Amino acid sequence: MKSLNNIEYILRIAVFMLFLGHGIFALMGTAKWLVYLETVGFSLEKSTELIFLIGILDVLVAFVILLKPYKYVVLWAVIWAFSTALIRPISGESILTFIERGGNWGAPLALFYLLNYKESNLLKVYDASQSIF
Repeated sequence: MKSLNNIEYILRIAVFMLFLGHGIFALMGTAKWLVYLETVGFSLEKSTELIFLIGILDVLVAFVILLKPYKYVVLWAVIWAFSTALIRPISGESILTFIERGGNWGAPLALFYLLNYKESNLLKVYDASQSIF
C-alpha cells in the first residue's frame, strides 16, 4: 500500500503543477488561448473575460488535487485537460499538439483510477472487518 501512496503523491504533485501553471498563464491572459475559446464560439470580449475565470478555476483545481483529491474534481481535471488538448487541432493546429499533451490528461486519469482502486479496496477491507465471524 505504501507504493500506491507514493504513486498517488507523485500524480497529485504532477497534476497540481500542471493546473497551477496553466491557471497562472490563463490569469495572465495568454493571447493564444483566446483563439481556442473563439473556436468554440466565444467572442474576443467574452473570451478575455472567460480566460480569467478559467485561470481561477484551474488554480482551485490544482490546490484541491494537491491537498485532498476528491475523485470528481480529478475527473473534471481529466475532462478539462483532454478538451483543452483536443481544441488545438480543432482550431487548426497540428494533431501533434494533441499527442504532445497526452500527459496533461493522462496523469489525472491515472490518479482518478488509482483513487477509485484504493477506495474500492478500502471498502473491501472495511466490509471484512464488519464481519461477526
